[in-house]
Amino acid sequence: MNVLKAIYHWYCVIEETIVAVFLAAITLLIFISALARAFGSPINWAADFSMLLLAWVVFLGADTALRRADFIRVDVLIRKLPQVVQKILYYVYYIAVILFLGLLIRFGIPLSIENSARTFQALTISYSWATMSVPVGAFAMLITIVLKLINKWNEKEIVSQGKEAI
Repeated sequence: MNVLKAIYHWYCVIEETIVAVFLAAITLLIFISALARAFGSPINWAADFSMLLLAWVVFLGADTALRRADFIRVDVLIRKLPQVVQKILYYVYYIAVILFLGLLIRFGIPLSIENSARTFQALTISYSWATMSVPVGAFAMLITIVLKLINKWNEKEIVSQGKEAI
């Protein structure tokens, strides 16, 4: 189990690094492209490449955000409910998200395959590199949610045994 935790830890570090590097690259590319356009020498491929990187930033960044904190929800209403109902809603909410992510994976893979022949306008690479971010990011979020649900379940067991929850 410790090996899996170490692998997941390094996966998370790599994913966060990729998101940070891609976001910096997008910013730099758009800035340089704007400067080049102002001087009469536009960089045609910068917008397409930025769009490719943005697709990955959105889905991998969503996994990073999900891992660091829960989704935004209306806690004002939920906190007024009994503790048992709050826990039930927690599980129901994440099960609904799991179903949605399953749909993204189910339909994202064929979409990526269909887009393999399509290329970016200024780049000679396949558009499926951008659309593949949907199922890959959804799968990463699916893993994160399953781990959150397992941690929540284990937290419940620890509390029910009279020990302090971690």
